[in-house]
Amino acid sequence: MTVDPRTELSEFLRSRRARLTPDDVGLTQYGRARRVPGLRREELAQLAGVSVAYYTRLEQGNGRNVSAEVIDAIASALRLNGAERAHLRNLTQCKTTKKKTFRPQHVRPALQHLLDTIGVPAYIGGRRADVLAWNPLAAALFGDWGELPPRERNWARLVFLDPAYRELFVDWDSKASDIVAFLRMDAGCYPNDPELAALVGELSVKSEEFRQLWARHDVKEKTHGVKRLRHPLVGELALSWEALRMPSDAGLFLTTYSAEPGTPSAEALQLLAHWGADATRAGTSVHTQA
Repeated sequence: MTVDPRTELSEFLRSRRARLTPDDVGLTQYGRARRVPGLRREELAQLAGVSVAYYTRLEQGNGRNVSAEVIDAIASALRLNGAERAHLRNLTQCKTTKKKTFRPQHVRPALQHLLDTIGVPAYIGGRRADVLAWNPLAAALFGDWGELPPRERNWARLVFLDPAYRELFVDWDSKASDIVAFLRMDAGCYPNDPELAALVGELSVKSEEFRQLWARHDVKEKTHGVKRLRHPLVGELALSWEALRMPSDAGLFLTTYSAEPGTPSAEALQLLAHWGADATRAGTSVHTQA
């Protein structure tokens, strides 16, 4: 499966236009009855202050030589959020004729040392939602990714193809939609990445849920949130997560999970830390063999 920037741009603009109504943007409805939901092209062009012909070319995937001012105007007309605006800019700036070599991502020893000294579950992820490094508490919480082949250390494959992760995440639907939205952002940043294209193709074949979510063209940046987990040893936990971009290591994120002090979730993390390797083995037996 190829992730084509022109097609991505076209389908993204259409999907964002389809979710708006004239009432949403303060337009009076008149003229012929609407056969499909959403704003018409001429209405969106009017809101953005561009010609219908110009916007039509853009929505057909021709994003060459589009000024930042026009992109901002269209983003405002479409009511895009911050992540969607960034995605639109990436898609219009893609150079489809220039092939880029994607080297394997590596975690510097200093970053691994940092992971090992953090007192909460933490891991470093890279492009395509790959898991590249982790600390013992993360292994105790999620299962020992070291028992998996490197190719399988990927959040998208784990969430959609491993039944045990459906049990691990209490709100699996939320986790699944987040993963797909993160991958969409990657597709805008790295449209010529063959491994990303292969991953999307594999999941599209193997998972109907992935196909449906991918077709929505939702995008999301890794920032922060709360996840509820159902661990086989310590039960349910509510953990806050933070994703921190590594400035000197392009595409890498440090993600940590923590619990509010004095809560049952904090006590559960302390138990996992105390049990150490035993907790990791228990997690692995459930998470990778279910």
